[in-house]
Amino acid sequence: MFTLIDEAWIPVLDVAGQRREVSLRGLFEQAGEIRMIACELPTQTFAILRLALAVLHRSTGGPFGEASWHALWRDPGLPMTDLNDYLGEFSDRFDLFHPRHPFYQVADLQAEKENTYGLERLIADVPNGMPYLTTRAGSGMESISPAEAAQWLVHCQAFDPAGIKTGAIGDPRVKKGKGYSIGVGTLGNLGGVYLDGATLRETLLLNLVPAAPNWQRADDRDLPVWEREPQTAAEESDTTRGPYGLLSLYTWQARRIRLFGDADRVTGAMIAIGDRLEWQDRQLLEPMSVWGRSAPREREQKRVPIYLPRPHDHTRALWRGLQTLLPPPVPSTGEPSQRLSAMVLQWLARLSRNGVVGQDFQVRPRAVSVAYGTQQAVIDEVFSDSLTMNVLLLVEDSPLRITAIDATADAEAAVLALRRLATNLVRAAGGSDDSGAADRAAEQAYAVLDRAFREWLARLGPGSEPAAERTDWQIRVRRAVSRIGRELVEAAGPVAWVGRAKTDRNGREVHYSSFQAEAWFRRDLAKALTMTTNSDDNQEVRA
Repeated sequence: MFTLIDEAWIPVLDVAGQRREVSLRGLFEQAGEIRMIACELPTQTFAILRLALAVLHRSTGGPFGEASWHALWRDPGLPMTDLNDYLGEFSDRFDLFHPRHPFYQVADLQAEKENTYGLERLIADVPNGMPYLTTRAGSGMESISPAEAAQWLVHCQAFDPAGIKTGAIGDPRVKKGKGYSIGVGTLGNLGGVYLDGATLRETLLLNLVPAAPNWQRADDRDLPVWEREPQTAAEESDTTRGPYGLLSLYTWQARRIRLFGDADRVTGAMIAIGDRLEWQDRQLLEPMSVWGRSAPREREQKRVPIYLPRPHDHTRALWRGLQTLLPPPVPSTGEPSQRLSAMVLQWLARLSRNGVVGQDFQVRPRAVSVAYGTQQAVIDEVFSDSLTMNVLLLVEDSPLRITAIDATADAEAAVLALRRLATNLVRAAGGSDDSGAADRAAEQAYAVLDRAFREWLARLGPGSEPAAERTDWQIRVRRAVSRIGRELVEAAGPVAWVGRAKTDRNGREVHYSSFQAEAWFRRDLAKALTMTTNSDDNQEVRA
């Protein structure tokens, strides 16, 4: 027996900076003393947070509407009496090794052929078939503790790669002993977003989006998996699993799993295909993802709008895609929005507009998603990033929101001018345009601007004057990018100073030199940062 309610298995970081593990009950009891869930991977943290939210939603009976949520927010702790009653009612369903309904598993899951199962398919940081790429090689893969197995179990349901799985007896979809791919785990297609509070208590409540008319769809049939009949090897019926709401989605069983081991050690896991999930137009059910319209599906189905989750762009920092994170303005033409922000952000914006949360409240949206490799059969990269900002930036018509988005465009335009400088200096020296110099210069600029933008964004608040703040940002950008530009010119060498003539794309002969490249750069930078002047290069930036 290993009950997740009372056994310590969730890694956390407390407000004193100490790491430890707590039980599910302890997570709620100590929420005010815990800074955050702190797992090995940010995707584990995200998956376990959603599990905890499902419990909190059920124990609070919703909450239903703004008033109920506000009452929870004013209370210094979580409703432990309700939480204990709820956990007590379903305690046997949280036993990792229960003989009839082990948590998130199928007790009698078997393959058509007898097989031995290791842990490499369960643990996401071990590339399947390539154990030499992990620090777990050797004895580290022979067994793990039940606590660690529980963490990976929850993660597997959420982010397991696609591909052929072991064929389970009793699943009519199995052919020749194989369970053919139904796609990645539940959260693998999402551009996950959650609000990170000052304590875990704040984090839980900020992401506890209530069911309310015209806000989030509510359905009495929406139940977490532990309140339904135990899973079998076969796919669960649509009539019982839904999804009917966020409880179904937070505990969706994308895989059929069976752990092998006992309360001391876990030695293996059988993983088979589970319930397929179609994400189209689930934006009123799933509150923790960004969404975008799907032009191919709109053409195919001849209707608009059709929304799908949008994973984050792993090639750039979160601030560079700020426009896709924040709630979009209401379209003036009546045309459906091209994108939708996560409902957790929309909910907090509503609380701010209604005065439930003060305008000086600082919030930290955190983004999480996974990039999969070939045919989504392997995990290539895990993405996680966060930004600290004032709650007013989440309000659609807020001048600060517009200022922040315009500021990211300023940075992109300035870096583009720098890229052109790097390319022109290569041409002046007789090099090739595809030398990579422009990419290296841009990478250097983004590294400098990254910290500057985060600091600038965090200080915006209700007392900020948008025009002055944007001017200040443009000055910061100009100084940083100009400095890098000067370094590039100085490093170009004598050959580039003399320069050479080259035919441009329009067939005209142009003389490229360091002097001319720098002149063009200053011109481009002035066009990109129109709220600054040349004298701004020597101007002190406000603290």
